[in-house]
Amino acid sequence: MEQLIAEVRAYAEATNKSPEKVLREAIGASWGAWAAWQAGTSGPTMRSADRLRAFMTANPAPAKQEDTAC
Repeated sequence: MEQLIAEVRAYAEATNKSPEKVLREAIGASWGAWAAWQAGTSGPTMRSADRLRAFMTANPAPAKQEDTAC
């Protein structure tokens, strides 16, 4: 579970979205799902985790542009 949470956090940061919004867009999760996942009081089904990872793969974060100024 910690691995999935870390993946969602990294994806959310890279796309400038909240983790809650990522879950909502990817799997239609309720707004409280992220907090419950972090607290360990709830978690995704394997199907939801697979759908979430498939969403992040199909919608990659934009590549970071490096500062080339000297």
